[in-house]
Amino acid sequence: MILKPQLKELKSIGYYLGKIMIGLSFTMLLPAALGFLKREINPALDFIISFEISLILGLVLTRLCFTKKDLDWMQGMLVVSLSWLVAMVLGAIPLYLSGHWNSYLDACFDAMSGFATTGLVLVQNLDHLSFSHNLWRHLIMFIGGQGIVIVAISFFVKGASGAFKMYVGEARDERILPNVISTARFIWLVSIVYLILGTLALGFTGIFNGMKPFNAFFHGACIFMAAFDTGGFAPQSQNILYYHSFPYEVITAVIMILGAINFNLHYHIWTGQRKEIFKNIETVTLFITALVTCFITISALNQSEIYPQAMMLFRKGFYQLISGHTGTGYQTIYPRQFMDDWNNLAVVGVICAMALGGAVCSTTGAIKMLRIGIIFKALLQDIKRIILPERSMVIQKFHHLKNIFLQDTQVRSALLITLMYLLLYGIGALVGMWFGHPFIYSLFESTSAAANVGLSCGITNAAMPAALKATYILQMWAGRLEFMSVFTILGVLVAVIKGK
Repeated sequence: MILKPQLKELKSIGYYLGKIMIGLSFTMLLPAALGFLKREINPALDFIISFEISLILGLVLTRLCFTKKDLDWMQGMLVVSLSWLVAMVLGAIPLYLSGHWNSYLDACFDAMSGFATTGLVLVQNLDHLSFSHNLWRHLIMFIGGQGIVIVAISFFVKGASGAFKMYVGEARDERILPNVISTARFIWLVSIVYLILGTLALGFTGIFNGMKPFNAFFHGACIFMAAFDTGGFAPQSQNILYYHSFPYEVITAVIMILGAINFNLHYHIWTGQRKEIFKNIETVTLFITALVTCFITISALNQSEIYPQAMMLFRKGFYQLISGHTGTGYQTIYPRQFMDDWNNLAVVGVICAMALGGAVCSTTGAIKMLRIGIIFKALLQDIKRIILPERSMVIQKFHHLKNIFLQDTQVRSALLITLMYLLLYGIGALVGMWFGHPFIYSLFESTSAAANVGLSCGITNAAMPAALKATYILQMWAGRLEFMSVFTILGVLVAVIKGK
């Protein structure tokens, strides 16, 4: 028998949603302060207005729904899935007020793209966007990469039980430290340390390339936030191509790889256990899949002879590949070049890389390396069962921070999530084809949205139909949360309608 949600359950959800809204509102003060500092009065006021709206709504919600009860699993999942939608709606307000987005839907598209660390954009005249709005675009990507709920857990949630349910609901199922709140704060520590180092490296590189010091470090901070959180936003419309700098591309490639690594692995590296890099199933699988997809893409580009020089092949071919595999979406070519210059096999190589993604408990999206590794280990186990005598007991192990015996539940979970991603990629491709785009490019754009990558072949633009924009928004949302939190919303809707 399905039971209808009770009022006290809805109050718990509203209370924690209100807290997340309050936390999000205070982040809007950073771009507002930058706006006043740079004498961008109107942009600064956009964020003051948005701050007031978000803060008032958050305070009203926490007062109306005040409760001391901790969250259960269903409530934690609902808070997570709804918080991303609320963040999109509120985060889009200052963007829309800037006048650089044609509609509020377009602003919501870019806000979801930022929070989900995707990087697909509908912004108009990006090259003349204010410093404060540009900072907000990259700041929401930084927040989204760590996780909106991570912010709440770090600063606003005291109950460890409810915190863990929200943490798992945000597609993170590994605790680095015994307490999930300490885990969230460690994730922020890692991110902020890398932010300082990455901003300095990119800032000095920008100065060396002739940029003014403030612009160089501003661009460095923005590029780092997007690269480490495997998003594809950039302060200029030409993306990374704007800088025309090989050192810049190398540094961003390193940052992208760091962002695609499990935070748990970062912890082991920080504590001196560097051998884990070479033993972990995720890093081994990432190396193998990157090698395979790189071979496909580079071989195909060699056939077309579009990039005859090895350096150009690295900067135009390998860079897009590693950007796609890490789920970042930075480009050193124009989007239309995927259609006009690359052959289909090279495009397929990048699609495969985007579909696979990086590590679990990282800032990247897509299927992820742990699941691919588990599926491959299960395949090996079944092959051994066929080859070896019937009485043989076949035991398969894999190393992920420790030696783990492979179990059917792990394989089932990995296969189900992989299947859901493949379905999501396919549905988006069908919608793209419905609006007249060729299959391979529809699949490219759909995979980029659902895997939270951000590479574009030119389909994503402000003129595309509203239904296609909404499809990509839903793909970015579902892909970032890895479905379980999304399914919880559907389950609750059924309970509200049919429950007793």
